[in-house]
Amino acid sequence: QVQLVESGGRLVQAGGSLRLSCGASGLTFSIYAMGWFRQAPGKEREFVAAVSRSGDYTNYRDSVKGRFTISRDNAKITVYLQMNSLKPEDTAVYYCAAARGVGVPTAQVMRSPDYWGQGTQVTVSS
Repeated sequence: QVQLVESGGRLVQAGGSLRLSCGASGLTFSIYAMGWFRQAPGKEREFVAAVSRSGDYTNYRDSVKGRFTISRDNAKITVYLQMNSLKPEDTAVYYCAAARGVGVPTAQVMRSPDYWGQGTQVTVSS
């Protein structure tokens, strides 16, 4: 049984930092591109960032470029999202996603992953 478990979400003040983690089990982690999505109340789920299987290629939505960094540790079977200079508009539930057989993890490709995590809440106060 495949599981993606996110952690690290909490309440933080604007300008602060958080690091989200997503631990995977039940799959061969190194053959999956990994991504982060988020969904704010009343809005659709949106792509945030993705990293290729080896970790050498990353992709970000424009609004988080320069503030967020996605990375992975295949030995620890974990993907991370370092979030700096947080803004109230970053408030959302953040979801981890795993997509098999993906070369370049574009936002469009990652929208239909094989697996989703259950989400972790990030709240940024102004």
